[in-house]
Amino acid sequence: MKNYAVLMEIPSADIQQRATELRSLLQQASYAYYVLDAPSLEDSVYDRLYRELQDLETHYPALVTPDSPTQRVGEKPASQFISVRHNIALYSLENAFSLAEFAAWEERWRRLEPDIGAAPAVAELKIDGNALALSYENGILTRGVTRGDGVTGEDITQNVKTIRSIPLRLKLHNPPPQIEVRGEAFLPLDVFEQINQDREAAGAALFANPRNAAAGTLRQLDSRIVARRQLDFFAYTLIIPGWHQALELEHPAPSHPLPATQQNSLELLQKLGFRVNPNRQLCQSAQEIEDYYQYWATERSRLSYLTDGVVVKLDSLELQDRLGFTQKCPRWAVALKYPAEEAPTRVINITVNVGRTGAITPVAELQPIQLAGTTVSRASLHNADRLSELDIHIGDTAVVRKAGEIIPEVVQILPELRPADAVPFALPTHCPECGEPVVKPEGEAVTRCVNCSCPAIVRGALIHWASRDALDISGLGEKWLQQWVSQGLVESIADLYTLTVETLMPLERMGQQLAQKLIEAIAQSQQKPWSRVLYGLGIRHVGSVNAQLLSEQFPTAEQLGAATAAEIEKVYGIGPEIAQSVHQWFRLPANQVLVQRLAAAGVQLAAKVSSATSQPQPFTGKTFVLTGTLPTLKRSEAKTLVEAAGGKVTSSVSKKTDYVVAGEEAGSKLEKAQQLGVAILSEADLRSLAD
Repeated sequence: MKNYAVLMEIPSADIQQRATELRSLLQQASYAYYVLDAPSLEDSVYDRLYRELQDLETHYPALVTPDSPTQRVGEKPASQFISVRHNIALYSLENAFSLAEFAAWEERWRRLEPDIGAAPAVAELKIDGNALALSYENGILTRGVTRGDGVTGEDITQNVKTIRSIPLRLKLHNPPPQIEVRGEAFLPLDVFEQINQDREAAGAALFANPRNAAAGTLRQLDSRIVARRQLDFFAYTLIIPGWHQALELEHPAPSHPLPATQQNSLELLQKLGFRVNPNRQLCQSAQEIEDYYQYWATERSRLSYLTDGVVVKLDSLELQDRLGFTQKCPRWAVALKYPAEEAPTRVINITVNVGRTGAITPVAELQPIQLAGTTVSRASLHNADRLSELDIHIGDTAVVRKAGEIIPEVVQILPELRPADAVPFALPTHCPECGEPVVKPEGEAVTRCVNCSCPAIVRGALIHWASRDALDISGLGEKWLQQWVSQGLVESIADLYTLTVETLMPLERMGQQLAQKLIEAIAQSQQKPWSRVLYGLGIRHVGSVNAQLLSEQFPTAEQLGAATAAEIEKVYGIGPEIAQSVHQWFRLPANQVLVQRLAAAGVQLAAKVSSATSQPQPFTGKTFVLTGTLPTLKRSEAKTLVEAAGGKVTSSVSKKTDYVVAGEEAGSKLEKAQQLGVAILSEADLRSLAD
C-alpha cells in the first residue's frame, strides 16, 4: 500500500483520480456483495482498498465526499434525533386476516373501477421490520427518516448510512434532483440470535423479537453501535416527483424509461443499487395470489428473516393513482397476514370502556399470558355482535391472539372448559359513566352513548386534544384531565383556555409552580398550527395525515366549515366517508359554538401565510394534469406555475381532475380527459387563469 503521509496537503490530479477510482470500485463491490449476493472481491482485497481510500481521505480531507464508503459510520454519537416532516406521507396498509377478507378488499376497489377486467398484482413478502423513507438529492443520500406517525418521523440519517444494502450514491449518470425510496430495515435471524447471546453474556435484557431489536438499533445515538448490529434493508417503493425524462443508468449506459408498474419499480430499484426482495411474484389472478400466499405459509420458516404476511399491490401505477387513499390506507394495496400466534387463558372479568366518540367497548380482563414477546392481560371484545357470537362468560377459557401482532383479541371460547359458576355477560343498557341510555345506530356495529356531556366523552376529547400528535400540551396527562372533568372544571376543550392558576391551586397535589407550568403549556398550545388543531378536534375518520391534507386545501376553519361534502372529497386522499364526516361535524350547532370559542381563545384556526405565499391563489383546491409539449413552458415550469397559484399536479387523469393542460402530442391523457368531460386548457389558458 502506498504511503500518502509524506505527500502535499493539496492532492494532485493523480491522487484525486485514484480516490475517485477507489470509491467507484468499493461501491461496485458493495453492490455485488450486499445487493446481488455475488461477491466480486475477496474480503482481504476489499479491506486493503478501503484502507487505502481511508488513508487518502485522512491526509487530504478535501477528497471526502458524502457518498464515500468511509462515511458510513460517524465518529461522534448524536446528541438527539430531530423530528422532521416527511416529503410525502407514509400511509399504513389495510390488513386482511383471511382469504375471505382479501376477497372483500378486492371487491371494494373494483366497485370504484367497475370497468377494469384483469388487474395483475405484485405479491411481496411483508418484512417484519421498521419502515424507512430515504431521500436522495442529485443521486446522493441526504436523509433517512423513520416512519413515525406517517406525517413526521425521526431523522436517523447517520444510522441509515451504516446499512450496507442502502447505497450512499445511486447508480445513475444524470440523476433527477429528488428521488425518494421507501423500504424496510430489519435484522436477519442469525444476527438477532447473536445479539441476544451477546446481551445474555453481558447480563443485559434480551430483545423480545427481531422487530423490536431493529427499532432499538435504529434509535441508537452512536452509529458505531448500529454498524456492529448489521441491519439489512429491502426497498419496495420508488418515488420520483416531477421527473418526466428517462433515467441514465450507470451500467449499462442506455437510458431507462420511468416505471409504469410496481414490477418495473422493483426492477429499477435494484438497478439503482438497492436490495429488493427476490421472493416476489407478478400474479395475474386472485388464484395465483392465493397460491403464493399458501406456498410461503410453510416455506417462510426457511427464510433468514421474519415475515408475517404477503403485501399485494395492484401492478399498474396509473390504476394506483386513480384509486387513491382512504383515511389511513392506499386502496390499491393490502397486507394479507398469516394467522397470529394464539394461546388459551382464563377470563377473570369483563369490563366496559367508554371512548371519546361514545363507543361502548367491552374488554376481557385475562390471566396474563405471553404472546409475540409481550405480556397480555386485556383483550378487546369489540361490540355487542362480537359478544353474542362468542357467547363469552366470566370464568371461560378463551383463545387469544394478537391481531396484526399488535392488538390482543379473543378468537374463540372453549365451552367444554366452562366452569359451572361461569357468569354470562351482556352490554349495559345505560352508559356506565353518565347513566344515560345507550343506542346502537342503524347500520353500525358499535353501541354508543350519545350524551355529549358524558364525562367519558368529554375526558376522551380532552385527552385527544392534549395528545402529542394534536396540541401536544406538555404535562397535561390523563390523571389531571380526569380530575378536572370529575370536579366540573372543564366540560369541553374550549374550557381549558379559561383556566387560571388560581382555579387550579385548590386541587389536591397541585402547587403554584405546577399550576403555572400547566397554564403556560395550555397557552403555548394556542400557537400550534391549524393542521394539528383540526386533528385535535377529534372528527370521526380524520387522522393526522388527513388533517394535514385538509388543512393544506382549506387553510382556515371557516373555509372548511363552509365547504360541501363534494368539495371536501376532491382533496387527494380524502374519500366520501371522511368528507361526509367532516361536513356533518361542522354542521352541528354545538361544534360551531366550540369553533367560535376556540377562535376567541386565540387558538390557530387558520394556516399561517408567509409573505412569499400571500399572493392570490386562484388554483386552491384544483387538480391539474400536464400532458404533451407546451409552446414555451417546460413541464417543470408549468408545474411550478400551477403550484404557485395553489394548485396540485398529478400524473394521471381521473374524475377528480379539474383541468388537463394539453400541448402537442398530448396522447391518451387528453383522450381520457375528453371522455370524462374534464376541462382542457392550452398554455395560454393556464397563464390567463393563473394571473
